Amino acid sequence: MALSRVCWARAALWGSAVTHGPYVTRRLQLIRCGLTWGTPGSSKIHLSSKADVKNLVSYVVTKTKMINGKYHQFLSRHFPRFYVLYTVFMKGLQMLWADAKKARRIKSNMWKHNVKFHQLSYREMEHLRQFRRDISKCFFLGIISIPPFANYLVFLLMYLFPRQLLVQHFWTPKQQMEFLDIYHGLRKQSHPEILRCLERVTPLIFDKQLRWNMTDLCTKIRRGTHPATHDILALRECFSHHPLGLNQLHTLQMKAFSRALLLTPYLPPFLLRRRLKTHTTVIHQLDLALAKLGINHLTAQEVKSACYLRGLNSTHLAEERCRTWLGEWLQISCSLKEAELSLLLHNVVLLSTNYTGTRR
Repeated sequence: MALSRVCWARAALWGSAVTHGPYVTRRLQLIRCGLTWGTPGSSKIHLSSKADVKNLVSYVVTKTKMINGKYHQFLSRHFPRFYVLYTVFMKGLQMLWADAKKARRIKSNMWKHNVKFHQLSYREMEHLRQFRRDISKCFFLGIISIPPFANYLVFLLMYLFPRQLLVQHFWTPKQQMEFLDIYHGLRKQSHPEILRCLERVTPLIFDKQLRWNMTDLCTKIRRGTHPATHDILALRECFSHHPLGLNQLHTLQMKAFSRALLLTPYLPPFLLRRRLKTHTTVIHQLDLALAKLGINHLTAQEVKSACYLRGLNSTHLAEERCRTWLGEWLQISCSLKEAELSLLLHNVVLLSTNYTGTRR
């Protein structure tokens, strides 16, 4: 009996070339299991528990953070200028990814609850609008980086032309101030042309009183006076039909307005008109949602961004001045009907040109 047990143990450890019967084979299997998992009769099985896995993951994460921290210290100490760009780029990626997840969540809720764009809250509408513009810019970078080894050229172009190729998430605070000033300077170049077109079509206005009011408004703006909201609203009837309605604007006017709104003017006339209509409608929908929310519920950055979108260079203005101007804009916008949205388009120039603190 003792000899047979020794043979079974030896066969379990090193295997055996001898063919055993069913009974012997069963005993060998039991012995192998006992040697593998523990002694016979022991209920403890030495497997990796969930706690061990969590501890391992926690250890890896801690080590990764420590290595990443040392890497940041090395860059900041030996390559300070590159470290600033690296930090801005990484934060920009995180913010862009967060924006993408938020936009996806908003779109999912829209599909799930059958909600239209104009039925969203102000912040949701503004987030989707801005994210679409950012993605269109990133999409262009993705297209030009498709050819082999073109990604290296893309990184060089991003470094050399951050204003043209990157969204605001990847700008430093200094670049944001500088680039927003540059963009406002570009759109401000079209203001005189828009005013000239407005003066040129003024004699075509049928109503004598409206014609006189339009001439007086243009004269005030030429002299550097900021117009009152009631002076602009008194002319709303002129912008619902010929010659100042959205459907009656000439190609030169549409190109000038496209530049004033930082939209490309290099499109066929019918696409220019369609894009201006869409852009103006979106701004009007944002205005209605903002009036419902209330300007006082916006943060300082949200107020400045809203003013900049509507034509005011808010980068160097105090917050209270921006809130006052935005209130004037909403007073005009929320009083307009859909057929009068051409006035909202002209308001980008009429209300922002001579506002306090923007005239240079």
